[in-house]
Amino acid sequence: MDVLAPVRTWKGYGKPQRTELYLRWSLYLVPLIVLPLIALAIASSAGQQDVRGAAQVCLVVALASTLVTLRAFRTSLDHYLKRPSDHLRWLAISGTVVVAGSWAVLLLGPAHGGPQDPTGPPFTIVAVSSLLASAFGPAGVGLSVRQACAAGFGAMALVAPAVLLAGIDSGTATGLLVGQVLAMTLVAGSCRSFAWLQSVVWELDAAREAQSRLAVAEERLRFSRDLHDVMGRNLTTIALKSELAVQLARRGRPEAADQMTEVQRIAQESQREVRDVVRGYRTADLQAEAIGARAVLRAADVACEIDLGGDADELPQPVQSVFGWVIREATTNVLRHSEAGRCAIRLHREDGRAVLELENDGVPDVPIPSQGSGTGLHGLRERLAAHDGELLVPAAGPGRFRLLASVPLRPDPL
Repeated sequence: MDVLAPVRTWKGYGKPQRTELYLRWSLYLVPLIVLPLIALAIASSAGQQDVRGAAQVCLVVALASTLVTLRAFRTSLDHYLKRPSDHLRWLAISGTVVVAGSWAVLLLGPAHGGPQDPTGPPFTIVAVSSLLASAFGPAGVGLSVRQACAAGFGAMALVAPAVLLAGIDSGTATGLLVGQVLAMTLVAGSCRSFAWLQSVVWELDAAREAQSRLAVAEERLRFSRDLHDVMGRNLTTIALKSELAVQLARRGRPEAADQMTEVQRIAQESQREVRDVVRGYRTADLQAEAIGARAVLRAADVACEIDLGGDADELPQPVQSVFGWVIREATTNVLRHSEAGRCAIRLHREDGRAVLELENDGVPDVPIPSQGSGTGLHGLRERLAAHDGELLVPAAGPGRFRLLASVPLRPDPL
């Protein structure tokens, strides 16, 4: 048996999944509280006659209603989060079990209105109140407010005849009614608030995904706009001059060759301009990437410390570009693969090499390959190798990740 499997499963979840797991089990605790409440009530009534038989009835009913209510909670929360579920069926089953169980607890308990004990044992009242309140939780999540109120008052109306048959006096019955309304309102409000909080978490996660997609779409639009601006005029000119060259050639005019020479020149110029546009998009500026990384990490509540030294601008432009790519990829990894609270980016020179160091905490407790297996790190190694550089992932201690990128600095030619 793998005892660490739940831990690895938990660490494999994202923040929305972890939040939902926590909130679900917070809701599941509502019906689970019924059993200890009844046990305490039984313990306080241990000196009364015939308490043993009623205790057995209460515990059996509480256990059955708890199991059904847990299922009703699960399906109701799925319905609230707009997932397929059969919540109405389980709400009906839960309500039926609770009402029938309340009748059993009230009628099978001892001293139903006897002269020595007209109210019956206290734990029967506690049992009925706990059952009704816990069963009303999933109704508050899976139904509208009006439907939930109707279901709650309907359940109390169905249990009221059993209260009268049990011989409970009017004062106790009135107190039970008022307390039951308050308890059911509190339970339903709390459960619905938890469900609403979970829906907000998922909506925020969906909004974050949508924002990422919009950012990509905006970048593509910007690229297409720049490409259109560069190529539109030149392609139009090429088309017109080619058509003119065709007409001149058909007439046997020597100017056709001049027009085709012009077309060739414009095509070569267009090719050069397209390369400049693409190069601009594929070049990462070191200072700009560092500032952007700090802004992105701070937006994700990650404290970012950046120290590029005083000679960052003196590095060759290709080295600055490849270090910019390293910062970009490392920032993405921090956001995707860790729960970091702090991140540090430092640049220094060591033994004739420019060394960029990135370190963050919040790393899951799983082995990290020293050479890295992701396509991102593989791509960085290829970029660094083009400049005789290397990428290392040395050990950094528990819960920490460290990345070192280094490129040799060639002396300036005399």
